[in-house]
Amino acid sequence: MFADMSVAADIRRKLTSAFAPIALEVQDESARHAGHAGATRQDGSQGETHFHVALVSASFEGLSRVERQRLVYAALADELAGPVHALSLAVFTPAEGQKAP
Repeated sequence: MFADMSVAADIRRKLTSAFAPIALEVQDESARHAGHAGATRQDGSQGETHFHVALVSASFEGLSRVERQRLVYAALADELAGPVHALSLAVFTPAEGQKAP
């Protein structure tokens, strides 16, 4: 059903489903890593291998930064095992999100 979606769209869909975010930003930073071994996907194509995700969700209330990141990694396990080589995260509660850069 979602086979034609981009990796970024799939990430957005999964994170929206898992965390009902107040704010979500998914940035494809693959172009910044051109020439890096992880910049080429397993199928030989370029792009959609390096992402930055900023996520604000009430689901993170009472959790440490590491616990929050583990939840996101679990939600994106298929992507991290496949096309995504690198994922940087900024994960906040709604109160923290108001102060986030």
